[in-house]
Order: sequence, then structure tokens, then C-alpha cells
Amino acid sequence: MRENVTEVVVGAVVVAVAAGFLWYAAGVSGFSAERDGYDLTAEFRSAEGVTVGTDIRMSGVKVGTVTALRLNSDTFRAEATLTISEGIPVPDDSTAVVSSEGLLGGNFVEIVPGGSFDNYEGGAQILDTQGSISVVQLLLKFVTGGEEK
Repeated sequence: MRENVTEVVVGAVVVAVAAGFLWYAAGVSGFSAERDGYDLTAEFRSAEGVTVGTDIRMSGVKVGTVTALRLNSDTFRAEATLTISEGIPVPDDSTAVVSSEGLLGGNFVEIVPGGSFDNYEGGAQILDTQGSISVVQLLLKFVTGGEEK
């Protein structure tokens, strides 16, 4: 009888840990259904390292996530849908930049706020963007002395 109680308790703990892991994974991956905020779009020359669920940061603070990423077949640029948290205004002269956390870190989308008193409305497009810079290409330029081939 004592062995059955122990097995039930251990089983319940395993199920609880598995449920917590799934809840955490759904939240981190952007799979969760809650999306309190508004959408902005931005087109990047290169969105290397950016995926659905990538953080959007302003002054180092997470203010949203990338909720969609597709290739615009007309401009051949990466079009990202940025969901910004409700209550976070984004000036309409801001810049969206694909930034890196460091040499080996992941990428994120940084919004560099402008000085405008007017803010983007939901559905607007951020026109001033800067795509990601390939570390491999930079190292090749350094090694070859910056020669273009």
C-alpha cells in the first residue's frame, strides 16, 4: 500500500513538471493565444536570426515580440509583423534595427525611438529599418583586408 502512494505522488509531480514545461515553452515561443497589444510592420533587407517569437526591445527592455515573418515577393525584403505591448507608444519617426546580443548571442529587433510627438497607430509600417549584419561577412572582410571581389 505504501508503494502505491509513493508511485502516485511521484507520478503527480512528473505530470505537474511536464505541464509547467509546456506552459513555459508555449509562452516563450509566442505560441500562446494572448496578444495584448497592437501590430506594426517593418521590412528589412536581411532579417537573419529573427524568427517568430523574437523579442522586440526598446532601450533594452522587452516591449513586444515578432509574431509573423514572411518574404515580400514584390520587394524581396523580409516583412516582419511586430506586436507591441499595449500602453507602449512608438514615435512615428522611430527606427527598427535587427541587433545582436553579442558575438555568440541571439538576435532581437530593437526599436530606436525618434523625437516625434506623434506615435504609430496599429497597422502602421515602420519605414526606417536596418537589417542584420552577418558576422561571417564582417570577419571575411577583416581577414581579406576589406577587398571586394
